[in-house]
Amino acid sequence: MKPHNPIEHVIIIVKENHTFDNYFGTFPGANGVTLPAASDPPPHDQAHNHAAWLNRDKGAVKLQYNQTNIPTYFAYAQQFTLCDNYFTEVASQSEPNHLMLIAAASPVIDDTSTSRAYQPKPPFDLPSLPASLANAGLTWGSYGARHNYFSEITALKGSPRIALSAKFDTDLAAGNLPNVSWLYAPGSPIELNEHPPASVKLGMQWTADRVGKVAGSKFWATVAIFITWDDWGGWYDHVEPPLKDTWKGGGPAHGLSYTNTQFSYGSRVGCLVLSPYSRKGISKAFHSHVSLVKFCETTFGLPPLNARDAASDDMSDCFDFNQTPLAPPV
Repeated sequence: MKPHNPIEHVIIIVKENHTFDNYFGTFPGANGVTLPAASDPPPHDQAHNHAAWLNRDKGAVKLQYNQTNIPTYFAYAQQFTLCDNYFTEVASQSEPNHLMLIAAASPVIDDTSTSRAYQPKPPFDLPSLPASLANAGLTWGSYGARHNYFSEITALKGSPRIALSAKFDTDLAAGNLPNVSWLYAPGSPIELNEHPPASVKLGMQWTADRVGKVAGSKFWATVAIFITWDDWGGWYDHVEPPLKDTWKGGGPAHGLSYTNTQFSYGSRVGCLVLSPYSRKGISKAFHSHVSLVKFCETTFGLPPLNARDAASDDMSDCFDFNQTPLAPPV
Protein backbone atom coordinates (compact mmCIF):
# COMPACT_ATOMS: atom_id res chain seq x y z
CA MET A 1 0.00 0.00 0.00
CA LYS A 2 1.31 3.44 -0.91
CA PRO A 3 2.12 5.62 2.11
CA HIS A 4 0.61 9.06 2.45
CA ASN A 5 2.94 11.25 0.46
CA PRO A 6 2.25 13.19 -2.73
CA ILE A 7 5.02 11.67 -4.87
CA GLU A 8 3.61 9.79 -7.85
CA HIS A 9 6.59 10.00 -10.20
CA VAL A 10 10.30 9.45 -9.57
CA ILE A 11 12.97 10.36 -12.12
CA ILE A 12 16.51 9.07 -11.56
CA ILE A 13 18.94 10.94 -13.82
CA VAL A 14 22.29 9.16 -13.91
CA LYS A 15 25.28 11.10 -15.22
CA GLU A 16 28.83 9.77 -15.23
CA ASN A 17 32.26 9.80 -13.67
CA HIS A 18 32.65 12.74 -11.28
CA THR A 19 33.22 12.70 -7.52
CA PHE A 20 31.67 15.10 -5.05
CA ASP A 21 34.86 17.14 -4.61
CA ASN A 22 35.39 17.23 -8.37
CA TYR A 23 31.97 18.93 -8.85
CA PHE A 24 30.73 20.35 -5.55
CA GLY A 25 33.89 20.71 -3.47
CA THR A 26 33.54 24.52 -3.52
CA PHE A 27 29.80 24.66 -2.80
CA PRO A 28 29.25 26.88 0.29
CA GLY A 29 28.61 24.87 3.46
CA ALA A 30 29.32 21.49 1.87
CA ASN A 31 31.95 19.05 3.11
CA GLY A 32 34.33 19.74 0.25
CA VAL A 33 37.88 20.81 -0.50
CA THR A 34 39.24 23.32 -2.99
CA LEU A 35 41.44 21.86 -5.72
CA PRO A 36 43.11 23.22 -8.86
CA ALA A 37 40.83 23.83 -11.82
CA ALA A 38 40.02 21.04 -14.26
CA SER A 39 39.67 21.74 -17.97
CA ASP A 40 36.36 21.44 -19.76
CA PRO A 41 36.23 19.16 -21.59
CA PRO A 42 38.66 16.97 -19.67
CA PRO A 43 41.44 15.70 -21.98
CA HIS A 44 40.80 11.97 -21.57
CA ASP A 45 39.13 9.25 -19.57
CA GLN A 46 40.98 8.11 -16.45
CA ALA A 47 41.40 4.60 -15.09
CA HIS A 48 38.58 4.01 -12.61
CA ASN A 49 38.11 0.25 -12.29
CA HIS A 50 38.56 -1.51 -8.95
CA ALA A 51 42.33 -1.78 -9.37
CA ALA A 52 42.52 1.99 -9.93
CA TRP A 53 40.22 2.59 -6.96
CA LEU A 54 42.51 0.56 -4.69
CA ASN A 55 45.38 2.74 -5.92
CA ARG A 56 43.43 6.01 -5.66
CA ASP A 57 45.69 7.53 -3.00
CA LYS A 58 48.39 7.76 -5.67
CA GLY A 59 46.39 7.78 -8.88
CA ALA A 60 43.25 9.88 -8.35
CA VAL A 61 43.27 13.16 -10.27
CA LYS A 62 43.11 16.12 -7.87
CA LEU A 63 41.29 18.68 -10.01
CA GLN A 64 37.80 20.13 -9.89
CA TYR A 65 35.05 22.13 -11.56
CA ASN A 66 33.17 24.97 -9.92
CA GLN A 67 30.10 27.16 -10.26
CA THR A 68 31.44 28.76 -13.44
CA ASN A 69 31.62 25.37 -15.16
CA ILE A 70 28.33 23.88 -13.88
CA PRO A 71 26.16 26.86 -12.86
CA THR A 72 22.83 25.05 -13.16
CA TYR A 73 23.90 22.25 -10.83
CA PHE A 74 24.96 24.87 -8.28
CA ALA A 75 21.62 26.64 -8.75
CA TYR A 76 19.76 23.38 -8.09
CA ALA A 77 21.84 22.89 -4.94
CA GLN A 78 20.87 26.38 -3.77
CA GLN A 79 17.16 25.97 -4.55
CA PHE A 80 16.66 22.36 -3.45
CA THR A 81 18.74 19.64 -1.72
CA LEU A 82 22.40 18.73 -2.19
CA CYS A 83 23.62 15.53 -0.50
CA ASP A 84 27.25 15.76 0.58
CA ASN A 85 27.41 12.32 2.21
CA TYR A 86 26.20 10.23 -0.73
CA PHE A 87 28.34 7.32 -1.96
CA THR A 88 28.49 5.06 -4.97
CA GLU A 89 27.59 1.52 -4.05
CA VAL A 90 30.60 -0.27 -5.57
CA ALA A 91 34.25 0.76 -5.35
CA SER A 92 34.77 0.64 -9.09
CA GLN A 93 33.34 1.77 -12.40
CA SER A 94 30.05 2.00 -14.29
CA GLU A 95 28.42 -1.39 -14.73
CA PRO A 96 28.26 -2.57 -11.10
CA ASN A 97 26.96 0.81 -9.97
CA HIS A 98 24.30 0.97 -12.68
CA LEU A 99 23.13 -2.49 -11.69
CA MET A 100 22.87 -1.32 -8.08
CA LEU A 101 20.62 1.54 -9.19
CA ILE A 102 18.31 -0.95 -10.92
CA ALA A 103 18.49 -4.08 -8.75
CA ALA A 104 20.26 -3.14 -5.50
CA ALA A 105 22.78 -5.86 -6.37
CA SER A 106 25.75 -6.50 -8.63
CA PRO A 107 27.45 -9.84 -9.36
CA VAL A 108 30.41 -7.96 -10.88
CA ILE A 109 32.99 -5.58 -9.45
CA ASP A 110 34.31 -4.23 -12.77
CA ASP A 111 32.70 -3.68 -16.15
CA THR A 112 32.32 -7.03 -17.87
CA SER A 113 34.62 -7.96 -20.74
CA THR A 114 36.02 -11.10 -22.30
CA SER A 115 39.32 -10.48 -20.50
CA ARG A 116 37.77 -10.37 -17.02
CA ALA A 117 37.30 -14.04 -16.29
CA TYR A 118 37.22 -13.42 -12.52
CA GLN A 119 33.55 -12.38 -12.67
CA PRO A 120 30.37 -13.53 -14.46
CA LYS A 121 29.03 -12.07 -17.68
CA PRO A 122 25.50 -10.92 -18.47
CA PRO A 123 22.65 -11.62 -18.59
CA PHE A 124 22.19 -11.71 -14.81
CA ASP A 125 19.25 -13.37 -13.12
CA LEU A 126 18.47 -10.64 -10.58
CA PRO A 127 15.26 -9.40 -8.98
CA SER A 128 14.87 -5.74 -9.91
CA LEU A 129 12.97 -2.61 -9.03
CA PRO A 130 11.37 -2.44 -12.51
CA ALA A 131 10.00 -5.96 -12.10
CA SER A 132 8.76 -5.11 -8.61
CA LEU A 133 6.97 -2.04 -9.95
CA ALA A 134 5.36 -4.04 -12.73
CA ASN A 135 4.21 -6.70 -10.28
CA ALA A 136 2.45 -3.96 -8.31
CA GLY A 137 0.68 -2.62 -11.39
CA LEU A 138 2.98 0.40 -11.65
CA THR A 139 4.94 1.66 -14.64
CA TRP A 140 8.63 2.19 -15.32
CA GLY A 141 10.84 3.35 -18.16
CA SER A 142 14.53 3.27 -18.97
CA TYR A 143 15.64 5.99 -21.37
CA GLY A 144 19.25 5.80 -22.42
CA ALA A 145 21.98 5.22 -24.96
CA ARG A 146 22.10 2.20 -27.27
CA HIS A 147 23.87 0.15 -24.62
CA ASN A 148 21.42 -0.12 -21.75
CA TYR A 149 22.21 -1.90 -18.48
CA PHE A 150 18.56 -2.93 -18.07
CA SER A 151 19.14 -5.36 -20.94
CA GLU A 152 21.73 -7.17 -18.82
CA ILE A 153 19.02 -8.40 -16.43
CA THR A 154 17.36 -11.57 -17.70
CA ALA A 155 13.75 -10.68 -16.90
CA LEU A 156 14.05 -7.15 -18.36
CA LYS A 157 15.91 -7.92 -21.58
CA GLY A 158 13.82 -7.05 -24.62
CA SER A 159 11.28 -5.01 -22.67
CA PRO A 160 9.52 -2.31 -24.71
CA ARG A 161 10.05 -0.04 -21.72
CA ILE A 162 13.76 0.15 -22.60
CA ALA A 163 14.10 3.06 -25.05
CA LEU A 164 16.52 5.68 -26.29
CA SER A 165 16.91 8.96 -24.41
CA ALA A 166 14.79 10.97 -26.84
CA LYS A 167 11.65 9.00 -25.98
CA PHE A 168 11.63 10.57 -22.51
CA ASP A 169 10.72 13.94 -24.02
CA THR A 170 8.06 12.28 -26.20
CA ASP A 171 6.48 10.40 -23.30
CA LEU A 172 6.56 13.45 -21.06
CA ALA A 173 4.90 15.66 -23.69
CA ALA A 174 2.21 13.01 -24.22
CA GLY A 175 1.48 12.87 -20.49
CA ASN A 176 2.83 9.32 -20.20
CA LEU A 177 5.52 9.75 -17.58
CA PRO A 178 6.09 6.39 -15.84
CA ASN A 179 5.93 6.05 -12.07
CA VAL A 180 9.71 5.55 -12.08
CA SER A 181 12.03 6.65 -14.89
CA TRP A 182 15.75 6.04 -15.23
CA LEU A 183 17.17 8.67 -17.55
CA TYR A 184 20.62 8.59 -19.20
CA ALA A 185 22.11 11.07 -21.66
CA PRO A 186 22.62 10.09 -25.30
CA GLY A 187 26.04 9.10 -26.55
CA SER A 188 25.66 10.39 -30.09
CA PRO A 189 25.99 12.53 -32.12
CA ILE A 190 27.53 14.30 -29.09
CA GLU A 191 28.25 12.52 -25.83
CA LEU A 192 26.25 14.35 -23.16
CA ASN A 193 26.68 12.07 -20.15
CA GLU A 194 29.67 14.01 -18.69
CA HIS A 195 31.90 10.94 -19.02
CA PRO A 196 35.42 12.23 -19.80
CA PRO A 197 36.34 13.46 -22.36
CA ALA A 198 32.78 14.78 -22.74
CA SER A 199 32.10 18.40 -21.79
CA VAL A 200 30.67 18.89 -18.31
CA LYS A 201 28.91 22.12 -19.32
CA LEU A 202 27.20 20.54 -22.33
CA GLY A 203 26.22 17.53 -20.24
CA MET A 204 24.82 19.79 -17.53
CA GLN A 205 22.75 21.67 -20.12
CA TRP A 206 21.23 18.42 -21.40
CA THR A 207 20.19 17.59 -17.82
CA ALA A 208 18.82 21.10 -17.29
CA ASP A 209 16.76 20.84 -20.47
CA ARG A 210 15.12 17.62 -19.25
CA VAL A 211 14.50 19.06 -15.78
CA GLY A 212 13.03 22.18 -17.36
CA LYS A 213 10.56 20.13 -19.36
CA VAL A 214 9.42 18.30 -16.21
CA ALA A 215 9.24 21.56 -14.25
CA GLY A 216 6.98 23.07 -16.91
CA SER A 217 4.65 20.08 -16.99
CA LYS A 218 1.70 18.93 -14.92
CA PHE A 219 4.00 16.38 -13.26
CA TRP A 220 6.01 18.91 -11.23
CA ALA A 221 3.48 18.82 -8.36
CA THR A 222 4.01 15.09 -7.77
CA VAL A 223 7.62 14.45 -8.82
CA ALA A 224 10.92 13.66 -7.12
CA ILE A 225 13.97 14.08 -9.37
CA PHE A 226 17.33 12.66 -8.32
CA ILE A 227 20.46 13.66 -10.24
CA THR A 228 23.54 11.62 -9.43
CA TRP A 229 26.76 10.31 -10.98
CA ASP A 230 27.38 6.61 -11.49
CA ASP A 231 31.00 6.35 -10.32
CA TRP A 232 34.11 8.25 -9.30
CA GLY A 233 35.69 8.39 -12.75
CA GLY A 234 39.23 8.43 -11.40
CA TRP A 235 38.82 11.82 -9.66
CA TYR A 236 39.87 12.55 -6.09
CA ASP A 237 37.47 12.87 -3.18
CA HIS A 238 38.76 13.58 0.32
CA VAL A 239 36.10 11.58 2.23
CA GLU A 240 36.97 7.93 2.87
CA PRO A 241 34.05 5.64 1.97
CA PRO A 242 32.91 3.40 4.84
CA LEU A 243 33.40 -0.34 4.53
CA LYS A 244 30.13 -2.25 4.15
CA ASP A 245 31.28 -5.50 2.57
CA THR A 246 34.15 -7.06 0.63
CA TRP A 247 34.52 -8.80 -2.72
CA LYS A 248 34.64 -12.57 -2.33
CA GLY A 249 35.53 -13.34 -5.94
CA GLY A 250 38.86 -13.34 -7.68
CA GLY A 251 40.70 -10.64 -9.55
CA PRO A 252 43.03 -10.05 -12.47
CA ALA A 253 45.73 -12.64 -13.05
CA HIS A 254 48.39 -10.06 -12.29
CA GLY A 255 48.61 -6.90 -10.24
CA LEU A 256 46.53 -6.08 -7.17
CA SER A 257 44.54 -8.87 -5.55
CA TYR A 258 40.79 -8.22 -5.40
CA THR A 259 39.83 -10.95 -2.94
CA ASN A 260 38.54 -9.50 0.36
CA THR A 261 39.08 -5.92 -0.78
CA GLN A 262 36.36 -3.29 -0.34
CA PHE A 263 33.36 -3.91 -2.58
CA SER A 264 31.01 -1.40 -1.00
CA TYR A 265 30.95 1.51 -0.58
CA GLY A 266 32.67 3.31 -3.41
CA SER A 267 33.69 6.95 -3.62
CA ARG A 268 31.42 9.86 -2.77
CA VAL A 269 29.53 11.54 -5.61
CA GLY A 270 26.99 14.32 -5.80
CA CYS A 271 23.26 13.79 -5.51
CA LEU A 272 20.74 16.58 -6.10
CA VAL A 273 17.12 16.14 -4.99
CA LEU A 274 14.60 18.30 -6.83
CA SER A 275 10.94 18.27 -5.81
CA PRO A 276 8.27 20.61 -4.50
CA TYR A 277 8.90 18.76 -1.24
CA SER A 278 12.70 18.89 -1.19
CA ARG A 279 14.10 20.01 2.13
CA LYS A 280 16.23 22.99 1.06
CA GLY A 281 19.86 22.84 2.09
CA ILE A 282 22.62 20.27 2.44
CA SER A 283 21.76 16.75 3.49
CA LYS A 284 24.43 15.39 5.84
CA ALA A 285 22.80 11.97 6.29
CA PHE A 286 24.52 8.92 4.86
CA HIS A 287 23.13 7.88 1.47
CA SER A 288 24.18 5.61 -1.38
CA HIS A 289 22.87 4.54 -4.78
CA VAL A 290 20.67 1.90 -3.15
CA SER A 291 18.99 4.66 -1.14
CA LEU A 292 17.27 5.69 -4.39
CA VAL A 293 15.95 2.16 -4.88
CA LYS A 294 14.72 2.20 -1.29
CA PHE A 295 13.05 5.59 -1.80
CA CYS A 296 11.02 4.11 -4.64
CA GLU A 297 10.11 1.08 -2.55
CA THR A 298 9.02 3.27 0.36
CA THR A 299 7.11 5.69 -1.87
CA PHE A 300 5.18 2.98 -3.70
CA GLY A 301 4.84 0.48 -0.86
CA LEU A 302 7.04 -2.20 -2.43
CA PRO A 303 8.90 -4.98 -0.59
CA PRO A 304 12.72 -5.00 -0.56
CA LEU A 305 14.58 -6.92 -3.25
CA ASN A 306 17.29 -8.26 -0.95
CA ALA A 307 19.15 -7.60 2.30
CA ARG A 308 21.03 -4.62 0.84
CA ASP A 309 18.02 -2.46 0.12
CA ALA A 310 16.19 -3.79 3.19
CA ALA A 311 18.98 -2.28 5.33
CA SER A 312 19.28 0.97 3.35
CA ASP A 313 17.97 4.42 4.26
CA ASP A 314 15.28 5.84 1.98
CA MET A 315 16.39 9.47 1.46
CA SER A 316 13.60 10.63 3.78
CA ASP A 317 15.72 13.38 5.37
CA CYS A 318 15.74 15.13 1.96
CA PHE A 319 11.97 15.69 2.00
CA ASP A 320 9.32 17.55 3.98
CA PHE A 321 5.93 16.49 2.71
CA ASN A 322 4.18 18.98 5.01
CA GLN A 323 5.95 22.08 3.72
CA THR A 324 4.54 24.65 1.31
CA PRO A 325 5.52 23.19 -2.08
CA LEU A 326 8.61 24.74 -3.65
CA ALA A 327 8.40 26.49 -6.98
CA PRO A 328 9.92 24.76 -10.02
CA PRO A 329 13.60 25.44 -10.72
CA VAL A 330 14.41 28.64 -12.54
